Order: sequence, then C-alpha cells, then structure tokens
Amino acid sequence: MGMFDGIAGFGVTFSTMFKKVVTEEYPLVKKVTAPRYHGRHQLNRHPDGLEKCVGCELCAWACPADAIYVEGGDNTPEARYSPGERYGAIYQINYLRCIGCGLCIEACPTRSLTMTNEYELADDDRQDLIYTKDMLLAPLLPGMEQPPHPMRLGEDEQDYYVQGPEMARRGREQAGDTDLDTDNRAGANALPGAALVGKASEDKR
Repeated sequence: MGMFDGIAGFGVTFSTMFKKVVTEEYPLVKKVTAPRYHGRHQLNRHPDGLEKCVGCELCAWACPADAIYVEGGDNTPEARYSPGERYGAIYQINYLRCIGCGLCIEACPTRSLTMTNEYELADDDRQDLIYTKDMLLAPLLPGMEQPPHPMRLGEDEQDYYVQGPEMARRGREQAGDTDLDTDNRAGANALPGAALVGKASEDKR
C-alpha cells in the first residue's frame, strides 16, 4: 500500500479538476445574506423621529470585545433627543474589535440597537472603522422629525415604550406587513407607525 500513498494524495486534485468552477462576481453581484445576518449596527428611532437609545450603556457592558463606547446625556425641555430623562450623547462602535456576536442587541432594553444586513465594513484606514453616532443612526423616514424636538406620541416615556409597540403593530397592519419579525432587519425599527405620527400629534392638540 505504501507505493500508492503518493498517488492517492492526488485524489482530491483529480476529482476537483472535473467540477464546475464557481466564480464569485463580487462586488458587481453582491451576496444575499440571511435575514438575521449580523452586519453593521443601527441605532433606531421612534415613529416621530426621537431616538430609542436612552444612554444606559448596557450594550457597552455586554460587549465581550469592549468595542462599544457610550456616554449618556440629559434631555432638557429645550433640547429633547429621546423620550424620558436620558439619551445617548456619544455613541461609538469600533469595528476593529467587534466580533459580531450580537450580545449588545440582547442587552438593549429599548430595542434601540439592532444589526443590519450590511457587511461591507472593510477599510484601509483604522480611524474610519470607528463608527460614530451620526453614522449609526437610522435615516429619517417620511413623517419623522429631526431631533431635538418635543415628544409627539405621548406625554411621557410610558406612552412610547408601553403604547409604542401597539402603535408599531397597527402601523405594520395598515401597511399590509404581517411579518412580526421584521423589527430585526435593516431599517425596520424605524418604519412601523410612521404614518401614525400625524394622527398622534392631532390627538394631543
């Protein structure tokens, strides 16, 4: 058997020669990821545009790679960025350290932080891989207002975090979206209930 060992070693090589070659056409054709793929993070908004992040720093504490840095700030009547007393004044994620484990998502009590399907995070400058708050915030959608501004959906944070999910569900139903798992997908947390902002503002008057 020893005399055939050298030939047997080429078995994989010979079998591969007759297989069809798979050519990846990236970046012209981008790979479609799984719905729950752990890609770039996103800081989501309420339907009126206020930020969901309350600056609690639980995501930073949960991160095993120490990739997240948060500093909370106080909301004031003149400058309100989120419901309640606090908001994330400084928010940074270092993608040189992030391992994509998703523990920060599990720790977030307000569903502010989610992970999108965006996976193109490579860069040739280390500084550019430290994402700041303005790079992580979800875009403003129709019906949303750029903070700071007063609360439009209720008088206190209970109206946002208790009644908010119900408003979001009704918003999805009105839009014809019956998939209740869409909140974990790219941009989805910013979508529900946006059409109800105008109605909520009228109800407060």
